[in-house]
Amino acid sequence: MRKPQLLLWLLCALSALLMSLPWLVPHTGALALVAFVPLLFADEVARELKLRASWLMPAFVFVAWNAATTFWVCNATVGGGIFAICYNSLQMLLIWLLFRLAKRKMGGTLPYIFLAAMWIAWERVYFSLDMSWPWLTLGGAFARSTRTVQWYEYTGILGGSLWVWVVNLGVYGIVVAVLDGAWQRWNNVARACASIGILLAVAGPLVASKFIWSAYEERSEATVDVVIGQPNFDPYQKFESLPQAEQTRILLEEFAGALAKLPGAGASSVDAASSASSAARPVLLLAPETFTGDVVLNAPDDSRTLQSFRAFLAEHPGAELLFGASTYDIYDTHAAPTILARRYGDGWIVSHNSALMARAEGPVEVYHKSKLVVGTELTPYPRIFVPLDDWLSAKMGVGGLMGRCVGQDGASLLHFGPQRLPLGCAVCYESVYGEYCTEYVKAGAQALTIITNDAWWGNTPGYRQHLSFAALRAIELRRDIARCGNTGISCFIDQRGEILSQSDWWTRQTLTGQINLSTAQTAFVRHGDIPGRLSTLVFLLLAAFLLVRLVTKR
Repeated sequence: MRKPQLLLWLLCALSALLMSLPWLVPHTGALALVAFVPLLFADEVARELKLRASWLMPAFVFVAWNAATTFWVCNATVGGGIFAICYNSLQMLLIWLLFRLAKRKMGGTLPYIFLAAMWIAWERVYFSLDMSWPWLTLGGAFARSTRTVQWYEYTGILGGSLWVWVVNLGVYGIVVAVLDGAWQRWNNVARACASIGILLAVAGPLVASKFIWSAYEERSEATVDVVIGQPNFDPYQKFESLPQAEQTRILLEEFAGALAKLPGAGASSVDAASSASSAARPVLLLAPETFTGDVVLNAPDDSRTLQSFRAFLAEHPGAELLFGASTYDIYDTHAAPTILARRYGDGWIVSHNSALMARAEGPVEVYHKSKLVVGTELTPYPRIFVPLDDWLSAKMGVGGLMGRCVGQDGASLLHFGPQRLPLGCAVCYESVYGEYCTEYVKAGAQALTIITNDAWWGNTPGYRQHLSFAALRAIELRRDIARCGNTGISCFIDQRGEILSQSDWWTRQTLTGQINLSTAQTAFVRHGDIPGRLSTLVFLLLAAFLLVRLVTKR
């Protein structure tokens, strides 16, 4: 019995490896198309041998996959990283155990269809939960193989998840048929249909993607000059070792140097006055997430950082600055304005992670990050966890264990230039949410910006994975993207998901380029997540059927 068990564990280890590599090694997304096959074999053999505690095998696979690909979260928060690994793995294991139950109660291929539909339905729901961590959505396996998934403009990322399951189950079914002799009993037509079917499942999306890639032409109804500032401040020292005024000075010096090299864009007022032909054209300056923390929304003009920005923009006509900030609303009321508010003197304070568009004069536009990181920014299900957090914080003598940022309801736009061109700004984690990002385009965004601070994770796969998801958003939305990271990687991405230019990791530099503007909408933007909705419907129908079988066979 030991040899079969060892073989089963090796199959499980192989599955974990095949699942992990697409998130760790560029251009290995195709491995996801067979990653579940070893686990499916191990699970079936364990069932036939009636091994005890065989649930440990899928549990091992899911924990190993999550740990190998998202261990870097522990660099920012050890407890949060361990929780994320366990929380994700547990949900995957529950799906697998329901699949096992279905195999006992439903015959033929139905349990496998149930498994695929249930997994994709879970991924779809996961995007909308308070405690959401969809980093390992199966369609994300192709984030660094973007030439193979150009059809995401029609299906979104869950179309990739569906592809993964169709190929895995098809390959598994054919191999099982060969091993148990069924293949030899099939007639020639059946064998030809099975072979052609799996060939189409694998090659069809690849051929379609190649065709779309070759035929696609970048849409450009206008262009915007963009200068991305990557100030490269260590977040673990940023708030203690370097005053905000000094950080602001460094960033503006970097911008000034870049603008001086950009003819006609944001020229200094002195240079502009000395040249009769120097009509400054608009230029967007892009700074990272949470660059400053001194913006009180009750009186934003009192922010010294914003004052410095305005003074700089006044000296550089045509330039406008989009930057990230930790912002606050202060309430002088007896009752809390929201359950997430914290005491502030005799009143309350409400925190936000915001993106702001600043001009030399006029009001500042503000967008509050909506998709917040659980724990560090968001207290999920606040009616349950806020009292618990208050109690634990009081016991431990700390100000709070979980973040209580308040996001806005849905996406809204920021506007740039004399024509007030509409732009979307995804703040950090929001760029992981494909269907959420469609809201920017539905609202009229002609290009997308992303501001982030990935330095918390250190030099790990985390920041590279986060960057790669931005490429998928470019394909889904067919929008140019300008991405700014505090320590990198900052980049320009075109509408095919190609990175046109990028900064180095952990360096102070600027990046200059143009983004194209487009008003066209993809099928994914117009119709949303069709694979996810269809999978949810199939799952609910099969779940009802399974429930009936459970009740009637008692």
